[in-house]
Amino acid sequence: MAGEDKTVSGMAGRYALALFELANEAGQLDQVQADLARFTAMIADSEDLRRLVKSPVFSSEDQAKAVGAILDKAGIGGTAGNLIKVVAANRRLFAVESIIRGYNAMVAKSRGEIVAEVTVAEALSPTHSASLSAALKDVLGKEPKIDVKVDPAILGGLIVKVGSRMVDTSLRTKLNSIRTAMKEVG
Repeated sequence: MAGEDKTVSGMAGRYALALFELANEAGQLDQVQADLARFTAMIADSEDLRRLVKSPVFSSEDQAKAVGAILDKAGIGGTAGNLIKVVAANRRLFAVESIIRGYNAMVAKSRGEIVAEVTVAEALSPTHSASLSAALKDVLGKEPKIDVKVDPAILGGLIVKVGSRMVDTSLRTKLNSIRTAMKEVG
């Protein structure tokens, strides 16, 4: 099943697939997912760690040492920790977030879950989150797992992606459409 999975592709997809297969064989899907979620939260909370992950300025040795120390201090080891260390040593740390998203998508698919990626301009209130979940359940016929990303660049509205379907009601897209229409008129 995993060998024919096309949810992610490219280099990040190959790492995610390898991680999924290793974790599945070891019966550690949940543990690996929890460790990866902690690492993702650490990236979101630390500007320095984000810079380390994204910047091509750091050598692979520097990245590997720094990530190793961070993982040890956070108590992230095993399969997830080894993957992150290998990614850093192979100078692919910039793709770790894509690898984690790919892994999470494979886990969700293996469990029969539906994942909705929702991008919003600012964090959702509990009321809005519940409304969104109910609306998605009505459309999909099943309770989705909602992965919310905050991106102030969309200005307002939201972008919902479920599988290959995407609905973009962001203010940025609407303004770009108006700008294009205005250029065609004038």
